[in-house]
Amino acid sequence: MTDLGEQGKTDKANKMDGTARGKKSLGIGTRTPKQSGAVIKVRRNKRSDGTIQSILSATEEILLRSGAERISILDVCEEAHISRGTFYRYFSSQEDLLDAYSRYKRDQFHTSLHDATDAYVDPDERLQAVVRYIDNYLENTRARQLLVVAPDYALRFFQRIFQDSVVRFQDVLRTVFDAWEERFGVQLDREMICELMIRYILSEVLVPSGPERRNVPRKIGRMISMLMSGKVARR
Repeated sequence: MTDLGEQGKTDKANKMDGTARGKKSLGIGTRTPKQSGAVIKVRRNKRSDGTIQSILSATEEILLRSGAERISILDVCEEAHISRGTFYRYFSSQEDLLDAYSRYKRDQFHTSLHDATDAYVDPDERLQAVVRYIDNYLENTRARQLLVVAPDYALRFFQRIFQDSVVRFQDVLRTVFDAWEERFGVQLDREMICELMIRYILSEVLVPSGPERRNVPRKIGRMISMLMSGKVARR
């Protein structure tokens, strides 16, 4: 059996250990070991989100001015009006920053697509909303400028978001496709239709059609009519 002296030491050690655990749970008196190349986790709040937004916006401006090869962390910090220390709270390297920027632009594209179409329940109205979204995107996109100043980065970005964009368009147009299949008694190749729409957007970015782009609704309508008349069976 443990005598009273040993028991006292044990109780004291347990108490000290419990105190240490309590401090650790509060983040007091603890150190996080440095990890080379690791992204530092930061508790997100409105201020953090605002800082990240500023950094990504600054990244876009520098990319469009100088290209991906010449972007530097110092330039981003100066453009965003932050210190290098603040930058490294959120991003571990230039590569990490460019990767985050790609995700940011992808999510921005898809979020704006849903924002532009979610209010429309009627299938025909939703299709028109999608067409308007495409037209507005092509009117205001800065992707052409990015393609000029950073062609390699732009092409990798397009490849990266391509399949995900096809899936997102299928999701947005699901009720439209359901209505068409019921209305016309056909089974559409939904993936192919959405892939053609994404390829059309990319072709307009690469080779703008100018005033002819205003015929977007007619062109998309004609493409879909041709696909439905063929009664494509694969989904």
